[in-house]
Amino acid sequence: MSTTNSTSLEETARRAVDLARRHGANEASATAGRMRELEVQWRDGRVEKVSEATTRGLSLQLFVDGRYSAVSTSDLRPEALERFISDSIAMTRVLTADAYRRLPEPEFYAGRASLDLMIEDPRQAQLSAEERQRFARELEEGARSADGKGAILSVTTGFGDLSREMFRVTSNGFEGGSRSTQFAASAEVSVQDPDGRRPEEGDSGFARFFEDLPSASALGRRAGERALGRVGSQKGASAVLPMAVDNKAAGRLVSMLLSSMVGAAIQQKRSFLDGKLGQQVGSSLLCLSDEPHLKRGLGSRLFDGEGITSRPMALFEEGVLRTYFIDSYYARKLQTRPTTGGPSNLSWKLGTKDRAGILADLGEGILVTGFLGGNSSALTGDFSLGVQGFRVRGGQLAEPISEMNISGNQLDLWKRLVAVGDDPYRYSTSRTPTLVFEGVQFAGT
Repeated sequence: MSTTNSTSLEETARRAVDLARRHGANEASATAGRMRELEVQWRDGRVEKVSEATTRGLSLQLFVDGRYSAVSTSDLRPEALERFISDSIAMTRVLTADAYRRLPEPEFYAGRASLDLMIEDPRQAQLSAEERQRFARELEEGARSADGKGAILSVTTGFGDLSREMFRVTSNGFEGGSRSTQFAASAEVSVQDPDGRRPEEGDSGFARFFEDLPSASALGRRAGERALGRVGSQKGASAVLPMAVDNKAAGRLVSMLLSSMVGAAIQQKRSFLDGKLGQQVGSSLLCLSDEPHLKRGLGSRLFDGEGITSRPMALFEEGVLRTYFIDSYYARKLQTRPTTGGPSNLSWKLGTKDRAGILADLGEGILVTGFLGGNSSALTGDFSLGVQGFRVRGGQLAEPISEMNISGNQLDLWKRLVAVGDDPYRYSTSRTPTLVFEGVQFAGT
């Protein structure tokens, strides 16, 4: 990205804050951003869609006489911007006052590390249309290479990349920006089941650098194998069994846990983890931290959405809850210090075995490869989830299962964590390894 573009975003954000102050805002923050996205969709041997879009915009937080609003616009012309800000401040004046709404105290901006997080791939700007289409085509070829019996009906693949640039300015002293890239590849495969059903499965990968994506052929083949693995799947018998959760699927369980750790849920007494700081809420194998400075991490950042300096945080140590995700607003309500509004990259204390080794130790049980719908209550911790996967017999994958459910309570589930793999899923911010829980109730036939 050019220096001219960078300067333009900085100038836009600074001007917006200056205009907000001149029109009567006590405090203001502005984030100017630009994003360019390119995507190729490929279906059954031909290009289905090619798209390219560049967007830019400005988001504002306005604090006016104890009142607060958040607004945004894509019209950055000087005359339009001034009119937009003036109208927005007039609107803010009629809202209900909230004494807790202020910018973060400047002390939380201090000490920002000067680190190269390596989240921008210079190759992104040089990728050609031919390279993008070739990757999508090779994804399909990889998927079809897994099919030895002609069961695959259709393959849809996609390859996309984006570049993003942003700059944030606040009226109380924060200035900072970032530039980043991201690449995404996916393959969805539908197959013919002998009983007439057409199950679908797929795989995907995300990365900051193009070279960190799995190869198109390997990713496509995994998608094909996952789809073919659904052929013949049936609802298994109800039972209490050990449950291994595939590293890609395990992120669903983690997201349920983390959603109960945000400041809004804690302050409003809508979290089953409220009041449990320093208490054992999981087994000793639940060792999890938030790592915002992970190089090439999908969630890496030097500061969060408020400008608060990012720092590594222990979330769980040997099952003990160590912190919550609390932004400055809810920190004031809770009369505590802010941490950050949400997670960046998760880091696990890993075990010593891959999935195959874990299944060998499991002996008998179920490997969950995907969750299908369901719900989880942040208030009580109760959950009910549909699952699909495979029966495990003698430490090996056996018949595929589907349309089964698991239910329980998260406080009980995480205390049943008995094994953690050495295989974190690198293509998400959760970076979850294979997890094993003992004594899980499966509902089937």
